[in-house]
Amino acid sequence: MRFISFSSQNERRKFGGSDFIEFQYCKLKQGAEIKEIVSVETVEHWKDDSLYVFGDDMDEFFAVYSEILSKGTYNNGGFGTVDLLGINYYSSEQTVLIIEKIKKENPKDCMELLRWLEGAGKYNGFYILGV
Repeated sequence: MRFISFSSQNERRKFGGSDFIEFQYCKLKQGAEIKEIVSVETVEHWKDDSLYVFGDDMDEFFAVYSEILSKGTYNNGGFGTVDLLGINYYSSEQTVLIIEKIKKENPKDCMELLRWLEGAGKYNGFYILGV
């Protein structure tokens, strides 16, 4: 399994179309309401600064990272383990804790994810957008 970034959406489409889990920075202002943050109308897929996991690696990703990425907020306001088919939002505070967990547990292929997550500090957390 690997985390992938692309320089353009054309490059992403050539690589594998739309069969990806997308890690995306939440660029809404701090203090935005959670309903707005996780709204289907707010979230737009396929950002050039996103990080991706190819759909073929979804099962391995879930096995390795589901515990680390627990308690994301879903579109319905609930929360739990990472939903690979929906919206998962992680606040700035959660992002710091996730980075700490990854550094402590050092899962396979984590360096690219860590670099990307450290960039989330200038935003209002991040999303994992399911396939």
